[in-house]
Parts: sequence; structure tokens; C-alpha cells
Amino acid sequence: MLEDEYQLDFFSENGFVRKQCSKCGKHFWTRDLERATCGDAPCDPYSFIGNPVFKKKFDLAEMREYYLKFFEERSHTRLERYPVVARWRDDIYLTIASIADFQPFVTSGQVPPPANPLTISQPCIRLSDLDAVGRSGRHLTTFEMMAHHAFNKKGEEIYWKDHTVELCDELLNSLGVDPMAVTYKEEPWAGGGNAGPCVEVLIGGLEVGTLVFMDLQQSKDGDTVIKGENYRKMDNYIVDTGYGLERFVWASKGSPTIYDAVFPNIVNELMDLAGVEHKLDNSEYANILSQNARLAGLMDVSEKANLFELRKQVASSIGTTVEKLSSIMEPVENIYAITDHTRCLTFMLADGIIPSNVKAGYLARLVLRRTMRMMKDMGISIPLSDIVRMHIQNLPEYPEFQEKFDVIEDILYNEEQKFTDTLERGKRMIQKSAKHYKDAGEKIPLATLVEMYDSHGIPPEISKEAASEIGVDVDLPDNFYSLVAEGHSKAEEKEVKVFPYADRVARLPKTKKLFYDEPTRMNFEAVVLDIFDNHIVLDSTLFYPEGGGQPADHGTITVEDVVIRVINVESVDGVVVHIIEDIEDELHLRKGDMVHGKVDEERRMAHACHHTATHIVNDAARKVLGAHVWQAGAQKFVDKARLDISHYKRISQEELNRIELIANRTVMENQRVTAEWMDRVEAEKKYGFGLYQGGVPPGKIIRVLKVADDIEACGGTHCVSTGLVGPIKMLKTERIQDGVERIEYAAGLAAVKAMQELESYLNQSADALRVRPEHLPSTIERFFNEWKEFKKENQRLKEDIAHVHVIQMANEAVSIGALRLVATFIPNADIDELVKIAGELATNKDMVVLLASDSAGVKIVGAAGDDALNAGADAGKIVRKMSEILGGGGGGKPAMARGGGIDASKICEALETGRNLLEEQISN
Repeated sequence: MLEDEYQLDFFSENGFVRKQCSKCGKHFWTRDLERATCGDAPCDPYSFIGNPVFKKKFDLAEMREYYLKFFEERSHTRLERYPVVARWRDDIYLTIASIADFQPFVTSGQVPPPANPLTISQPCIRLSDLDAVGRSGRHLTTFEMMAHHAFNKKGEEIYWKDHTVELCDELLNSLGVDPMAVTYKEEPWAGGGNAGPCVEVLIGGLEVGTLVFMDLQQSKDGDTVIKGENYRKMDNYIVDTGYGLERFVWASKGSPTIYDAVFPNIVNELMDLAGVEHKLDNSEYANILSQNARLAGLMDVSEKANLFELRKQVASSIGTTVEKLSSIMEPVENIYAITDHTRCLTFMLADGIIPSNVKAGYLARLVLRRTMRMMKDMGISIPLSDIVRMHIQNLPEYPEFQEKFDVIEDILYNEEQKFTDTLERGKRMIQKSAKHYKDAGEKIPLATLVEMYDSHGIPPEISKEAASEIGVDVDLPDNFYSLVAEGHSKAEEKEVKVFPYADRVARLPKTKKLFYDEPTRMNFEAVVLDIFDNHIVLDSTLFYPEGGGQPADHGTITVEDVVIRVINVESVDGVVVHIIEDIEDELHLRKGDMVHGKVDEERRMAHACHHTATHIVNDAARKVLGAHVWQAGAQKFVDKARLDISHYKRISQEELNRIELIANRTVMENQRVTAEWMDRVEAEKKYGFGLYQGGVPPGKIIRVLKVADDIEACGGTHCVSTGLVGPIKMLKTERIQDGVERIEYAAGLAAVKAMQELESYLNQSADALRVRPEHLPSTIERFFNEWKEFKKENQRLKEDIAHVHVIQMANEAVSIGALRLVATFIPNADIDELVKIAGELATNKDMVVLLASDSAGVKIVGAAGDDALNAGADAGKIVRKMSEILGGGGGGKPAMARGGGIDASKICEALETGRNLLEEQISN
């Protein structure tokens, strides 16, 4: 379909020939006239292991610098890496490729690139092959994609296919690669609505680079078909390359696995901690690893069937059994995976991801818990943070990691505690669920395992182990973690609110928004552009439409002597629509009429105060809790506001007090609040991706708001200085979900009212206790201590009364065969009293006890002594029947049971039924 796209002058001028692979049938380009295969696995096995393809060995830092310098010397601008959490995107959580840094705004042509051409080494995270990590010898969760990009437009071409391949070939030649060993395999690329021709760069069976030429976009009427979808040419066209840093290092060393090439010291350290001998200088052992990696390159090893097949082939090639090979490989593979996963966590946590049950936090916890489970299996008992520290020492080129280590250590400690609690709780929960499937004669299905992991954090291996103890199988695929990660890697598509009059509004010019330039003005005049139903569109307005967690303005629109109430305001593609309340009389308003608008000043200023306060509180929270704090949501009201932030533990009262002090200090400094419209790229360069705390706005130009040290893209209305916010009072904090804390506060007059309300509660409490407010803490403590003493005394008296009851009841017991029965009504006794009396009476081995009370409905307790049980008495069955008579339910074990109901008039009937049922039980 794209055959002509690969007919490059570079290939024809440099001795390349186009061939078709004798194994896979794909086309490729090579200088080797004798070559029959494309050079890709499984058509060609790895030949670089033990036989490095570069003229010298590189470590990560050396290889990265070599690559970036190579392209800098060839007129590319070097960019610093972007975070691994895609803060500038609302469709994905993690940075999965270097081109993701420039999507969607640069790749769509809306925004110019930060440099052109450019080069970058971008750390990326992909969890779709999580289960293959460690097993395959080549898979990683975190990798650096070294890249060079060129963004072309018609008439403004930087460079295209020929020069891209030329640069690649020149790079490989400079590294000493045998030109005859390099192949360029044709492989059309498609993704995210774009597509284009692509060549994969292969050496010794290893794909080291991908050169994508993105020049197509998905279109129903497109004439190019790729992977079943239609595409058409784009106006812009992009060079999107990706070279695997870790693969380059591996190819330079020829190590048995990529893990031994990239982090050998950490691998060795963990092998020692686990008691695994990992001596690569042992030729027999190194040969096992090498053969495993070579053959793993030929198949997907995430599935057990393929893994078993791999084991068979490796065992056969080295002359051993599958069982012996597995005993060697499985511990090694676990250590490789632990090493990889902890590097992944280093990047995740250092870049601000907080483990939680949602979004990027979910993915971080997925990696965390898989790592902790493997460490437990391997007997590695050191804290996770110790391994992360090893990675940080191994990555001095990222000094920010060391700066954030204290917070990373604290996060990991908290997660380890939660994991321990989960294991203890999870086993009981799984076994309870497993009994249902055992009764049905079924396996526990995958959906239940996913639910147990998603909702309760229970690893599938723990589920399998707990279920097997009671004889229940589970449907656990080997790629469980990959499946779960894939299902949580993309953001849910936001529901787009459809405006019912969108077509009509689309024909109108964009509204001039006066509230940005004149935030304190509340009165204006404007011309009516359109009116339909209870909607009015003006040429300009001071009314703020709902957005960014700030409610819409209310107010009035006046025409002549008619005053119309504005009850809502919406923005539809730049057109502001005023929604008015229903009116009974006919509205004499026409297009072209001049109207007077008046914004409800009290409502607007309350919202502005709370919106500005939100920025101040967010900044104060970061200063107190740490730079990892990220806004997860916000909402402003007239009387209060709330801010949701990412944080890994509960906010203490002392921390909340400090946040309040810092926020109010910012208010007292009366700093000017400024807003400016900036080019998106310039804003990102100047302020970073913290701009997008409140969300990612569209477009080339964004409104950048500065409130003290908080700088964000924000479209809301604000006070012109921090002093106008007035006092900020913290009201409460709560955990709305794991990893997200909510801070609620009031600002301005709302804060004064909140403080007055709190003071009122204080005074009422002081009056009730007849003390001064400052004496409340000591008085309450004294009362509490006295109450505890009274409670103890009350309990002692209850026990004394119960003992008296027990003696009296035992004396009044009636004989039922060889047993004695106490069946009686005790008015107003609570369930604890009944249980205590029944338990004490049942210490008499021949005793059966049936007690009833009319406390909060009807309570029933039954108990039976050892001889009574041997005689056939079953308190559980008796209590269940009695509870049915009382209009309720109950039951329990033969020795002790509880129940109850709602119909106290039938207590005597229930006790008589209990006696009759006991007689039946012992007679049988």
C-alpha cells in the first residue's frame, strides 16, 4: 500500500537493495546482497549476545550523551526530558513515547514546537508487557526513548525521510556497527488517529530504533488503508524517531540480558540479598541466560504456554531438564523484575505520582504491589526505599531524584504498611468469596480476581494461594498484570455536554469577555445578537460563564423598564449564552436592542475570593506537604471552597495549621495578582507543566495566572491582589479516596462567618459546662476521665446484676430430660448483657439457655453447654426459628447464637417455641 514511500534516494545511492524476507514476507533494505531474512526476531535470533555490535561499551549516561551530542552537532536543539506523568495530556496518564511530549497541540499544528529540529532522551513507561519483564531478557517497564524530531509544513520542510535514514545510518556507522549487519524493515505505523510509513532499524536480531514518517490522518474518505482504517495526507508531516537507550547499551556490551547491561550492580546486590548465585563469569551459567534471552526474542513469554515452550527449547539446547532450568531461571527472573520495577517506581514517585486507586496512581500501586509480592517470595526483607536509593545513586544525571528522596522514602514506607495490612485482610476475604464458588463447583473467574485487586488491592497470587487452601481453583492468566495495566492506561473519555442550540450559536461571533480586563466592574451595556427560548446572546458581557470549578455569575439584564434575572451562564465555543428565568409575560426584546447588564457583586466577589484563595492554599499545601502535591480537583461556592490534592497520607492538624498560616501570610503581603495571555510553548518553557494543575486548556494561547508563588493556566475571575481575599480559614480535611486529600476552607466574609460560627459553638459549650472558653480543654478532659470511671463502675454493676440473675435463673431452671433449660424474658437488657448471662449459665454442661429482651425491638440469645450439645441441642437452629416468629432473623453456632425481631408481643410465644424445638432436638 505504501510501497512507493520507501523508494528513497538514500537507499539507492548507498548500495541498498530491497528484499522480501523469506520467513515473514515483509520487505526490508540491506547492503548485504546475500541476506534472505529481515533481521528481526523471530526471523533472526539475537546474534549480538556475547558478540557486541559497537566498537566500545557504553553505560546509560555515556550512551545518552553520545546520542544527544551527535544530533546537537547536526543542528538539533537538545531538550530536557519531560516528566513520566503526562501532565500536559488529558487522554493518557504516563509518557509512553517521545512524540507524546508534543501531542496533541504540536503534532496537530495548533502550536509550534519548542525547537525544530530537536533531540531528546525521554524516559517512558509502558506497562502493557509487565508480565514479560524479567522473563524475556529484554522487556522493561521504564526505558529512555532517544529521539530526534522534525516538524514540517508545506513550504517549510526541515527534513524528511531521506535525511532521517541518513542520520540513523551515520549514527550507527559512528558507533562502529558493521554496515552489512544493519537492516531497515518496512512496517507501516498507525496510532492515535495518525499513520505513516515507518522503518524499523535492526542489528543482530535486535530492534534498536524506529523511524516513523507521520503524514496521514484518519479520514473516512481517505484513499490510503492501513490496518483496516482509511487515511488521508495531512497538511503537516512529522519525523518521529525512537531509539532505545537501554537497547543501545545492551548491544554495546553483548550481555546475556538487558538487565545485566543496564543495572549490573543493582542486579548483583539483589541476587546476593536473595541468596541467588549470579556469576556471569561462569560460562555454563552465562550460556543458560544467553540461550534463554536469544530464544525469548523469538516469542511472547507473558503466556505460560509460551514460557513452557521456551523452557523446553533452552533445556534441550543446553542438555538439561525443564524442571532444573526453571529452578535456575525463576529466581533470576524475579530479581530482574524487581530491579526493573524499582527503577520504574523511582521515576514515577520522583516525578510526583502518588500511589492510589485511580489514574496514574493506580498504575504506580500496581507496580509497587507486584514488586513487594516478588520481594516477599524471594525473601528480600530490606525496605523498598533502599533499592530506590541504589537506582538514584546509579542515575546522578537526575539530581532531582536525590532532592525528593525523603518524600519517596515516606511514600514507600506507607505503601509497605498498607500492603502488609492488605495481605492479612485479603486472605480472609478471598476464602469467604471462594466458598461460594466451591459450593457451585466453579473456578474463581478472572473478573473476580480483577475486582479483588481493583477494590481491595489483593494480589492475584494471594487470591490463588488462599483459594487453593480450601480446594478452589482460580482462572489466573500469566499476563494478569499486563491486562490490568492496559485497562487503566488511558483516561476515560470525558462526557461532552451537548448544548441544544449549538448549531444556532455556531453562526454567531465570539463574545467579547469584559470580565478579564475589568474584573471589578459589575455594570455594562451591550447589544443583543440573538434571543431564543430563555437564552440571550450579547456582543459583549461581564457575566462569567461556569468553568474551572467556578460557578456562573448571576444578575440582571434590563431593557427599558423590564428587569430580567440571569440564573445561569454558559460558554459554547467562545460564545457566552445568558440563561434567564422563565417569565410569564411576553418578552419584548429583539436582535439589535441595547440592554443594561448588572452582575450580582456579592456572589461574584465571593467566588473570586474563593478562587484566588484556592491558588493560595494550593501553594501553601505544596510548601508544607511537598512538591509532589498536585491539584486533583477544586470547587468554589459562595460560603466556602474545597481543594482536592494528591497526598499519600492524612493531613495532620499541625500541617493544616501551617497551611493556614502560610496562606494568610500571603494574603497579608497583599501581592498583586496578575494574568497574561501567553504562547503555550513559551509558557511551558518558562513555568513548566505545573501550569496544568487545574487542567489542560486548549489552544495556542493560554491565560497564565500568578498568585504569589502559584502560577497556573486559569480562566477564572480573581481578586486583583491577595490582600482583597481577606482571611482564609481552614474548615476541615477528609480523605475522598486513597491518595487524594480534600481541604475545605472559607475566605473573605465567608471566613469571618465561619470563625463566628466556630466561636459560637465554643461559647455554647463553655456555657453548658459553666466554665470560661479557655478552661474548656481541661474541663472536658476531667469530665471524660470521670465518665470513663463511671462507665467502668456501671460495667461492674452490670456484671454483679448479671451474676445475681445467673444464680436466680439457674435455680429456676426446668428439666427437659437429662438437661436443664432456662427460657426467660429480661426487660430492657441489651445484647451484651444477654450474651454475658447466657455464656455464664452455659458453663453448666447440662444447661440450655434461651433469653429474650425488649431492648430496641426484640433481642434473642441462645446458648448450650457441652453435655447439651452432645445430646443434640442446637442453639443456632432454635434462635433462627424464634426470630422468625418475632418478625426478624438470626442464627449462629450450636453453642451460641443471636437473633431478634420487631414484634415484642410474641416474646412468650417465641420462648415456648424454643422449648418445644429443644425437646424435639434431644428426642431425635
